[in-house]
Amino acid sequence: MSDVPFTDFPDLAAEELGGAALVANDEFFAPKENLLKAGAAEWREHEYTERGKWMDGWETRRRREPGYDFCVVRLGLPGVIRGVIVDTAFFRGNFPAECSIDACSIDAALDLDALDGAQWHPLLPRAPLQGDAKNAFAVDDVRRWTHVRLNIFPDGGVARLRVHGEVVPDARRLDGLVDLAALENGGRSLLCSDMFFGSRNNLLLPGRPKNMSSGWETRRRRGPGHDWNLVKLGLAGTVRRLEIDTTHFKGNAPGRVQVEACDAPASLDDAAWTMLLPQARAQPDTRLFYESELRCIGRVTHLKLSVFPDGGVARLRAWGEPEQRDEPRLRQLNQQGREDALTSLRAFCGSQRWAARMADARPFEDAAALLRAADRAWWSLAESDWLEAFAAHPRIGDKGDAISQKEQGGVQDADRAALARLNDAYFDKHGFVFLVCASGRSGAEMLDELQRRLEKSRAQEIRTAAEEQAKILRLRIARFLEPT
Repeated sequence: MSDVPFTDFPDLAAEELGGAALVANDEFFAPKENLLKAGAAEWREHEYTERGKWMDGWETRRRREPGYDFCVVRLGLPGVIRGVIVDTAFFRGNFPAECSIDACSIDAALDLDALDGAQWHPLLPRAPLQGDAKNAFAVDDVRRWTHVRLNIFPDGGVARLRVHGEVVPDARRLDGLVDLAALENGGRSLLCSDMFFGSRNNLLLPGRPKNMSSGWETRRRRGPGHDWNLVKLGLAGTVRRLEIDTTHFKGNAPGRVQVEACDAPASLDDAAWTMLLPQARAQPDTRLFYESELRCIGRVTHLKLSVFPDGGVARLRAWGEPEQRDEPRLRQLNQQGREDALTSLRAFCGSQRWAARMADARPFEDAAALLRAADRAWWSLAESDWLEAFAAHPRIGDKGDAISQKEQGGVQDADRAALARLNDAYFDKHGFVFLVCASGRSGAEMLDELQRRLEKSRAQEIRTAAEEQAKILRLRIARFLEPT
């Protein structure tokens, strides 16, 4: 998990990035499209519509029967979600009591048609909301998602939904000369010297700038020095052409620009910076292209754009050839002998039959193929295989191996006695350990879940435990594949 605050990552659901509110089960008082508006919610005193008070958000009618309301949102840029903000601005007596968020991945252009068959996975467990507040929730999940579903309990209004995370492009669609720095390809501005008038993150936005507000602009420099913006490329590769766009910056464009580059996949602390574009003249309100001026320096992971002495730049594009993505841990799994592969696979799931089917299904083309095969193999197993997998897990609250300890990081010492007592009762009733995907959940939340599920039948719990094991399986595989 990154140490960077999740709000520092781009909003993957932003309208300007292609985000859209696709479906809501109810939007009687205010439409779902308001959820993704770019600006902060506003209040209009004494303004009413034919249905009631005008509200800047998504608001459902008062529910008079059991259930809850929901809205499905397509992320403009798919990626790993680091956190969400459920903003209830100006919803004071009509905000939902609680919310939860599910996520799914849909690899289809006609996603509305595919929603019926989508497999939703819990991303944020049910959590209380405060009215007229930015309710922030960090997310600990390393999987790539394309859609989220905001569930509100039981009804009410939400002003804005922000889904912050890291963009993960579809590598299969990246070929030839691509913009290695583009936000849509995973690029991100890490730091800058100043962004008084315009955010550093605007530099990598898709599309043409609509005005000066959609660029990066510094204040007027009154002393020595110059301003700069440090960019992490979404795709490492060889830069062949730079575009530095000063569109809309007419009286405030830089006088000169410069770009340095480095190859630092792990840390920038000891990075060796090399001049990619020596200082070159800039020009106001112009798309500036540099190709013959670039020095050939090979593989690049980061760029540093310097502007002299200050000013505004609308966009930075770094066109180049991405290196072939190497997934060393997947390659290692593919190349292992069968016995070694079985050992590796058993770390994800305790079922011997599951591990055998996965070992025989190799080689896997990519991470997505591995995850798909893992799901298929799991749901093809018999109940006895599921029970074998459940038995490989320590009880919630017990100190198991290092992986389990990390997954159960939310359990406090004060929770352990109550968890132990209820774990015993659960095992006595159902004959297997209580299983829940513990990542990102507190001990109190898991204790509530255990109490609730203790009342279920054994048949219900077998299925629920299998679903939880499937979540744990996918999470462990995704973490295994993360670069070290």
